[in-house]
Amino acid sequence: MTIDAAADARAELISKIRQIVARAEAAAPTSQAVSAVLEQYLDVPGLVPESARASNPEAYQQNLLHVEDDGSFSIVALVWLPGQRTPVHDHISWCVVGVYEGNESELRYRVVEDAAGDYLVETGTGVNLQGSVEGFAPPGDLHEVWNSGDALAISIHVYGADIRKLGSSIRRRYDLPVRAG
Repeated sequence: MTIDAAADARAELISKIRQIVARAEAAAPTSQAVSAVLEQYLDVPGLVPESARASNPEAYQQNLLHVEDDGSFSIVALVWLPGQRTPVHDHISWCVVGVYEGNESELRYRVVEDAAGDYLVETGTGVNLQGSVEGFAPPGDLHEVWNSGDALAISIHVYGADIRKLGSSIRRRYDLPVRAG
């Protein structure tokens, strides 16, 4: 695919997401609709331009692809070297993640409040392969993600927030013990 064709595909994806967000629906149906659209673009060569494929040897790298003028959504490429991971966290808004290249593992949690102290309980795990898409909305979006493969991984994240201003989609990090449920 040519550079112009990839740029056209990005512009088309942005336009479709803009139409969904303009409907001003609740977070869950918005993330579901954006998931269905993003999935159609995950096999487009060059969708993540070379300039947004930069990695960081210290931690996964967030590369901004688009922020809507009114701040209603952002599109970010996360670039992961093998073994890089997020902290356990939740999000400030709805989110859609599509694996563009490689794979990502995910471990989901819930917080249990206890008189002896709060702790985390694992609620699910999975490996998201290239082409997979997942949408979610707070609450109940507590997880950690990592590149469990042996090669570079790139995922495209669409957030219902202005990441340019906020710097990240992470609302809160959780440094709690993990116990059996």
